[in-house]
Amino acid sequence: MDRRALEARLDRLIVDNRFTISVFFPLNGAVLLVASAEGLLPPPLSFNPLLILLGTLVMRSPLLAGVLPLVGRRAALALGALVAYSYGIEFLGVHTGVPYGEFFYGVDLGPTVFGVPLGLPVFFIPLVMNAYLLVALLLGGRAASRPLRLVSVVAAVLAMDLVLDPGAVALGFWVYPNGGLYYGVPLSNYAGWVLSATVAVVALDVAFSRTALLRRLSETEYMLDDLVSFVILWGGINAWFGNWVAVAVAAGFGVGLVRTDRFDARLLRVARPRLSRFW
Repeated sequence: MDRRALEARLDRLIVDNRFTISVFFPLNGAVLLVASAEGLLPPPLSFNPLLILLGTLVMRSPLLAGVLPLVGRRAALALGALVAYSYGIEFLGVHTGVPYGEFFYGVDLGPTVFGVPLGLPVFFIPLVMNAYLLVALLLGGRAASRPLRLVSVVAAVLAMDLVLDPGAVALGFWVYPNGGLYYGVPLSNYAGWVLSATVAVVALDVAFSRTALLRRLSETEYMLDDLVSFVILWGGINAWFGNWVAVAVAAGFGVGLVRTDRFDARLLRVARPRLSRFW
């Protein structure tokens, strides 16, 4: 099977299963993660790393399918460099506390290399890509200004971490032993995210043509469904733990999706989840 045929099959898989991917998976993920944190699940299911990684990959699949046709040699090299950076900066953070502040992982997130989860790029890079795409839509023609575009996307990535980190700390995914002002998250974490977000945004800006991304975005209705999943999953987790500022920020991303006409209300209709055959 050639690349175009594979991309077409992946596209059809996503289109046929948008509710399952973008609503069913994050809702169930939120329930399972909260139940794990509250000690309600037996050990084989509680924070099962395979389920966490599988669920993340499924929720990322709309973004992957949307971006895949745009990945040429330049994009592959830039993304490879970004993957290497994400491992390197996380290794530094885990072992030295720089630049995020002292922390350690409290939950098994799958296989690790030198203390860094192998799945890290799957968790981090799509967050930046989602922010990049949403900001490009919100800015419209103003996104042609590179300084404005880069600063706006970095700000959006930081806002996403205002949602992600409090929920992850509440679950015990990672722990800041000295605590922090923002739901247990220290301000040093966000200083580190300024650095990593800037590196990642510049890498994506080099990797992809903005025009090509916008064209693909206009042709692909599901391309920001991963951000819908993010709002549902982490908004729900933060609501359970009473992290209301984080919930409000998550809701802000939901408003952004609605404003850009990227939130399909039909996804919230109750439907029997199904997964069409890939082949």
